[in-house]
Amino acid sequence: MANGVPAEIDTSVPHSARIWNYWLGGKDNYAVDREVGAQVAEVFPGIVLAARTSRMFLGRAVRYLAAEAGVRQFLDVGTGLPTVDNTHEVAQRAAPDARIVYVDNDPLVLAHAHALLTSTEEGATRYVEADLYDPGSILALARGHLDFERPVALILNGIVGHVADDGQARAIIGTLLDALPSGSYLSLSDGTDTDAASVEAHRQYNESGAIPYNLRSPERIAAFFEGLEPVPPGLVTFTEWRPEPSPWHEQKVPGLCGVARKP
Repeated sequence: MANGVPAEIDTSVPHSARIWNYWLGGKDNYAVDREVGAQVAEVFPGIVLAARTSRMFLGRAVRYLAAEAGVRQFLDVGTGLPTVDNTHEVAQRAAPDARIVYVDNDPLVLAHAHALLTSTEEGATRYVEADLYDPGSILALARGHLDFERPVALILNGIVGHVADDGQARAIIGTLLDALPSGSYLSLSDGTDTDAASVEAHRQYNESGAIPYNLRSPERIAAFFEGLEPVPPGLVTFTEWRPEPSPWHEQKVPGLCGVARKP
């Protein structure tokens, strides 16, 4: 470790989790991440709004799942860097006995895992290192901490866009959901290709050296929920899913989110 940075972290190459952290107003990022983040924001100023409203959707979805749907287990894949109102904090405020497993493969996230590994005495919070492209490993590791005989909420917040091929993305989601029992939920959000400035900004982002993020049409995102029972209001923009008063709750952003139940 040099200057407090683990040796396996390359601070010369931008990374999606750190850029996202920058847009959220966090401090766990480096100059190269801020440079790319600022470049994207210059082309598409709405990216900061999109990042923050997507994060707010996550909080509302988790609170719904824990407080109203009665879910006590959460599998948060591609969690990214810890920030305000992480999944375990929201879930355990509503249900102190909630169990949360975070999944990521970013060395910086691993270095900050201690910030995630806090829990109520009644519940549990764990971090496992695994790759989205290997759902079998995700499930094997999660089984060590979650009871797959009871409902689990699968959280895929702003992560599926990193999988370019729709078929592969559906296969990953399908493999994860197939392992979960009836009464489980999928909570998913991702960016859409419905705004020209956003499309151009993401084109530049994908050329920056960071892991590419692929925008999809609303129809392609909707396909990820096939076979599931949508929770009202269904698949909507980040600010339209069970909105609460905020500085941005009436603004539209080029992204969709939804929560759906496995029958």
